[in-house]
Amino acid sequence: MRQQGFSLVELLMGLMIVGIVLHLVSPAFAALTESNHREEAAKSLVSGIRSARSEAITRNQTVVIHGINDDWGQGWRMILDLNGKGHEDSSNPLLVERRSGTRVPIFGNHYISTSVRFSHLGEPLHGGFQAGTIHVCAKREPVSQHQVVLAPSGRVSLRSDKTAQALCEKGKKSKQRTDA
Repeated sequence: MRQQGFSLVELLMGLMIVGIVLHLVSPAFAALTESNHREEAAKSLVSGIRSARSEAITRNQTVVIHGINDDWGQGWRMILDLNGKGHEDSSNPLLVERRSGTRVPIFGNHYISTSVRFSHLGEPLHGGFQAGTIHVCAKREPVSQHQVVLAPSGRVSLRSDKTAQALCEKGKKSKQRTDA
């Protein structure tokens, strides 16, 4: 009488082959997952900034979008700026909040490092001029994978150019100092 099934040796060999394949595939899967998180964070930020500009025009009031705890990587909040103090005044009404659980490193240059303010006309404001680039960085290298570009007119665009970026390196070093 013939038995059906696998012997213990066959089962162990099959598990060993599966383990080797998973070990070889897991870094590629992690890189793909990280890439998807970066792209989603960039698209979310572009959508939020465009919505903030639209809200400012629709409501005919100043609207601010800012990084949670002054960090775009944690997510963002959109508020009405009733008294000109922006997100430093907790009495300003919250319109939208979008938190990020992925902790993608995101850094903006000078004028838009932590927030973007739109006038009632939809123009960016910060001492008369506010434009710049927010870089969505890779976690392991000082490279900007996606760039959220804010023009002086208020137009927002998303670029996906892989470029070396000093802000990504500076941000990584400052995060390491605060974590230590």
